[in-house]
Amino acid sequence: MDTIIFDVDDTLYDQAQSFHKTVRKLFQEPFSDEEIDQLYKASRKHSEILFDQSEAGDITQFEWQTGRIIAACNDLNIPIDIEKATIFHETYVTEQNNITLFPEVEQLLHILYKEEKRLGILTNGEEKHQAMKIKQLGLSRWIPEEMTFISGTIGHAKPKREVFDYIEQKLDLDQAKTVYIGDNFEKDIIGAKQAGWQAIWMNHRKKAIPEHATYKPDKEVHSAQDLLELFTNKA
Repeated sequence: MDTIIFDVDDTLYDQAQSFHKTVRKLFQEPFSDEEIDQLYKASRKHSEILFDQSEAGDITQFEWQTGRIIAACNDLNIPIDIEKATIFHETYVTEQNNITLFPEVEQLLHILYKEEKRLGILTNGEEKHQAMKIKQLGLSRWIPEEMTFISGTIGHAKPKREVFDYIEQKLDLDQAKTVYIGDNFEKDIIGAKQAGWQAIWMNHRKKAIPEHATYKPDKEVHSAQDLLELFTNKA
């Protein structure tokens, strides 16, 4: 592959860590790690649904940001109100100022950069917030600004074909030599495959491929170590 484009959230770093820290700070209940993982998974499920509604203009960005934790708490019968949900979001954003790359991903980026691969980023989300995470992760060490794409800036979000076509035209990509790496099957894998790109599923949450999926990833890995080995084992 000549061009390798990465998702950010839960692909390059462990998004659950910030969530765990936020829950520990704001909830007095003695939740176990497993219980917080359940809440995290519920939050991500609702976040995807509400993000799409926000993108469509059906709800506000604030309703997406607070609604995902409210819905997740409701699923698990955990009391929460809009005030606490607002504080949760603000605390979660603050915690994301401390995110770090998976060590194996950092190693991989070094290797690919030295091999002079064309590296890029495509991430869904609001421009300022995603830019903050990209800066915190230090991705500019390997990926220039002109190879960094945020849905809030483009005006289209994954999995829409338009966002992939936009990047393809902007960078004059060769579909057969372009691979997208992401953790979300619908947004990342289906999005990339329907655009004609190669796709690697960073499935470290070990989710099942949805039934009746029209597309499948070209490769599936279950950890950052697996991803590193996929690119470095040439035999």
